[in-house]
Amino acid sequence: MPSIARPSIPAAAAPHRSSRERHADVVLSGGAGGPSAAVARDSGAERCERTARPPLPDNPWSTPSEAVRLVLRGRTARQALPIAAVVGTILSAVNQGSVIASATATGDTWLKVGVNYAVPYLVASIGYLAGRRVTAQRAPDALEWQRYVAAFHDERPAVTERLLARADHSPYDWLTEPLHGTSGPVLDLACGSAPTRDVLPHARWLGVDSSAGELAAAARAGREPVLRARADALPLGTGSVDAVCAALCFPLFAPIGPVLAEIHHVLRPGGTLVALVPSRPAPHPTGWLRWTGLMRALGIRSQPWPTPEARDGLGTILREHGFTVDSEQRRVFTLDLSTPDSVELLIDGLYLPGHDERHIADAKRRLAGRARPGHRLPLPLRRVVAHLPA
Repeated sequence: MPSIARPSIPAAAAPHRSSRERHADVVLSGGAGGPSAAVARDSGAERCERTARPPLPDNPWSTPSEAVRLVLRGRTARQALPIAAVVGTILSAVNQGSVIASATATGDTWLKVGVNYAVPYLVASIGYLAGRRVTAQRAPDALEWQRYVAAFHDERPAVTERLLARADHSPYDWLTEPLHGTSGPVLDLACGSAPTRDVLPHARWLGVDSSAGELAAAARAGREPVLRARADALPLGTGSVDAVCAALCFPLFAPIGPVLAEIHHVLRPGGTLVALVPSRPAPHPTGWLRWTGLMRALGIRSQPWPTPEARDGLGTILREHGFTVDSEQRRVFTLDLSTPDSVELLIDGLYLPGHDERHIADAKRRLAGRARPGHRLPLPLRRVVAHLPA
């Protein structure tokens, strides 16, 4: 397999090369233990751990409508029913007991009896929920997102690849279509477990990611060379690659500007950038309802992203940073959710920073119980092809 060679550097310029670029030379040439040895080394990215957050109480709520839904769903019944039974019986005996005993009760009498039980039930429910109100958590800042994503991928290597393997067609095939026939080096930015290596077998390919766990999974699969580095600090020389591909990573970069500046640095003039990003669900009844049901089960309105505008708005962002956008296409894949395992894998593949693990586990159980043969979830993705002006 050919290695990616950096452009030749005049002897006079050699002393100005950074240590991280010299390290990349060793990795790209296959020396110092070969490409897989780079997995164990760190080119500057530190391992970050998930920020600990206090667990949520049972049946948490933050808005009155959420509290009402908990009552209507019977989530307060275990605590409120015993109280309502005792208090309602006493009130009915005192206020309507004689009428009922004399067999002269009317519909109005029984309505009052119902109120005797309903009011204590509601009061007890309010008392129970009063101690379970939670304030809306602030959105994670950029550093917290970096820590969360680093821990996420170290703990769940190859989760994105395994999830997309359940799609009706391969999103990675679609992503790399514009790169077939590229003769120069191809950089897979934030490559994860490096699935694009398999669909670009003859390319002069290099995968870069900040997650040691993901790169270890790539090495186990024989996908090399790979290098551990941050997307905003690439250990490559100026104009050293002919193309950059990036799968589902741009909405995770915060801020996104330094990453695009690094792509400018390593991509030769006229070089190609191909990016795959999530797209918003279309207003199709089935797809929209299924995504809404999933988000509701997880207790969120939509999946959080540190840079959400880098989804359907990625083309605009690239233009603002000096790229020429050649094409934007949207395609809806479908995920097979016919088994409980596939539903659990879907939830494992979602970024849910600050979410209580018990709440996620409960959502998994409930949604996995709804898995049925033929159940599929639309997965809208957008592919943006751009180039760096010569």
